[in-house]
Amino acid sequence: MSRKPSRPRVIIARNQMETLERLAEGALSRSPDLADRLLAELSRAKVVAPGALPADVVGLGDRITYRDETTGKDQQVTLVLPEDADIASGRVSVLTPIGVALIGLQAGARFGWETRLGEARELTVLEVQRDA
Repeated sequence: MSRKPSRPRVIIARNQMETLERLAEGALSRSPDLADRLLAELSRAKVVAPGALPADVVGLGDRITYRDETTGKDQQVTLVLPEDADIASGRVSVLTPIGVALIGLQAGARFGWETRLGEARELTVLEVQRDA
């Protein structure tokens, strides 16, 4: 039996936690698996005051550069609420598999996630840019 690697820690600003909890609870009937994944990540998060969120931790509205360790390619996305998502513009909803995987992670974190097609991927957060 193989042991799963430990998941990186998650840090979320209190004001975003409330928004994310409401979003996940509202999605329980439409996307139960994804909503459950988001709620699980939120349940293990360290919650901090909005001004205390480290600059290199992924929050809503932040631009993230990450490397897909499977392909070796770097990608840049902005993490947004579902209504602001536009994949063509690189704006990824927090209520997608990659969005759930990224929220609250610190630059340098390496984590596994599963695509909508069930493919296992490993990603590394390279950089987080906070929108001023």
